[in-house]
Amino acid sequence: MKPIDPNVLSERDNYKLLTGSIIPRPVAFVTTLSSEGVLNAAPFSYFNIVTANPPMISVSVQRKSGGERKDTSRNAIDTGAFVVHVSDEDYVDRINVTAANLPSGESEVELAGLTPIGSDKIPVAGIAEAKIRMECVLEQAIPLGGTQEAPACDLLIGRVVMFHVAEALHEGGRIDPLALKPVSRLAGSSYAKLGELFSIERPL
Repeated sequence: MKPIDPNVLSERDNYKLLTGSIIPRPVAFVTTLSSEGVLNAAPFSYFNIVTANPPMISVSVQRKSGGERKDTSRNAIDTGAFVVHVSDEDYVDRINVTAANLPSGESEVELAGLTPIGSDKIPVAGIAEAKIRMECVLEQAIPLGGTQEAPACDLLIGRVVMFHVAEALHEGGRIDPLALKPVSRLAGSSYAKLGELFSIERPL
């Protein structure tokens, strides 16, 4: 094994090690609403489950240089809500379009030609093209990394207050992964499809 001390590496080199090692990563496609009423959207692969009691998920949103919050963090904190969509093969090309660095007053949803759809319990709209979306209220926003004056990211903890699942995916309380066709992020510009499935029984 080759020992590598992260303290002597640049941020970019640590990024390459992390994103090349922790794979595949699910991609959260997140919509938020600005104080001016603009529906912003962006993909994030620093994303996972926190707990099922109550259902909570986490999205880590990296800050801009100097510690400035991105639209997603700022809007989620201002409104206390956001929508997380599961990225899938059918609209991943349009999700990628939303990664463009637009001014705050412009909507990535409009740029990508996606279809807003109203939420049931929060003021933030979701995207109709997604097979799964989760309405979330902001449980916590935790600044992490960087310095006290300029944190590196905001860890958003969202409590799911409503699931929306395409009927074709949902049977017996379970999600059909083959019908979902999720995509995952690798390093750089590489993504992966679901691939071969296998099962291993857990020990009692």
